[in-house]
Amino acid sequence: MPLMRFIIHKIKVIKGCIMNTDKVRLNITIPKDLLISLNQYAGFRKKSQFITQAIRKQIEQQEKQALNEALKEGYRATAKENLAISDEFKAADLEGWDEY
Repeated sequence: MPLMRFIIHKIKVIKGCIMNTDKVRLNITIPKDLLISLNQYAGFRKKSQFITQAIRKQIEQQEKQALNEALKEGYRATAKENLAISDEFKAADLEGWDEY
């Protein structure tokens, strides 16, 4: 069950990031060419919104990747157990099926 707790925690973190409406001022340094591109795509007055969306997208992507890795690890950890259970019920699964 630790894997499920991890997944639920990740979902809550993602929802918490999206639902948070508190704002803070942030002073960052970026390359000049990136600022020019930012102004072209976001406009002069909408930089904060554009940057916020980009950061959220990046965080969500990294969290999704971490979750996928955790799921892979969980599947690998239980693979032998799952095969053993499957082998135990093989006879019952085939019961009643015609042979071809």
